[in-house]
Amino acid sequence: MDKLTSDRREGATSGAKSALEGRYIAIALAGFVLVATAQASNQILARGLAGSVPPFALAFFRWGIIAAGLFPLALAEIRDGRIPLAKDFWPILAAGFMGMFLCGGPVYVAGISTSAIHIALIMGLSPITVLLISACLGIERIGPLQWLGTGLALAGALLIISGGHWQALFDTTTAAGDGLVVVAMLGWSGYTLLQSRVAPRASLLARISLFAAAGSLCSLPQAAWEMWTQPAQVFSAKALAAYLFAGLVPGLFAYGGFAWLGGRFGSVRTSLVLYIGPIASALLSFVILGEPPTAMHFVGGLLILGGVWASLRK
Repeated sequence: MDKLTSDRREGATSGAKSALEGRYIAIALAGFVLVATAQASNQILARGLAGSVPPFALAFFRWGIIAAGLFPLALAEIRDGRIPLAKDFWPILAAGFMGMFLCGGPVYVAGISTSAIHIALIMGLSPITVLLISACLGIERIGPLQWLGTGLALAGALLIISGGHWQALFDTTTAAGDGLVVVAMLGWSGYTLLQSRVAPRASLLARISLFAAAGSLCSLPQAAWEMWTQPAQVFSAKALAAYLFAGLVPGLFAYGGFAWLGGRFGSVRTSLVLYIGPIASALLSFVILGEPPTAMHFVGGLLILGGVWASLRK
């Protein structure tokens, strides 16, 4: 009788653990989908605005709003000694430059000549880049399957950028926008590895505030020039709405969610959120912008995402 009772208790405990694990996995998957969709909304914004709101002013106010809103949290933690600014100043500036500046103004400039789906698929190379950087730093070891996946992903990116015509890679009028997205992708990869290692004792929102302040500061010189030369566009009602949306959705929500996922799953796994990004971007681009994906996007996207899957399979 005692054994039967014990077995029932163990079964109940096992069932409770399985249910808890199931809920945890569901929450994690929902987090990945929501963060990816929030990130994709920035690509839709870049394409939808297409230069009608000056790009660096948009980046400056986007991050300035976030930095100002969360500053009291960061200030409290600086006073408590959880964020030693003397030690962390340069790492904070580097994270803000890579994750906020490079993924801000350049992406908005790229949206003038590059589709949202292009932006999403090129940004999808970030997990490969994170893996390569991790291998160079001794964090990860790259095997034959990883090299094969890297080659497939790069081939997919070149196919998308060129549109199937390799001479287009050397055409500055068509490749400039995609080149800016490549720069943003490299910046995001560096940010992915760095953001959870800077000021590790600080809270998530305090770190976001400091990174946003650094990104806004980096965007200030170009933004000041746009304010001087295009004041009607910088200070319009349309621009204000864009600043608020960019600051809250692809700003605070996306970066905060990405940092939370990074703390739970690590940098390499968290970069997998970009698997979902191209799908979300394609759907939003079709529904909002009326830009359906082409056969070239499907082929290139399959090469990129298949290559990323093979590279990070283990």
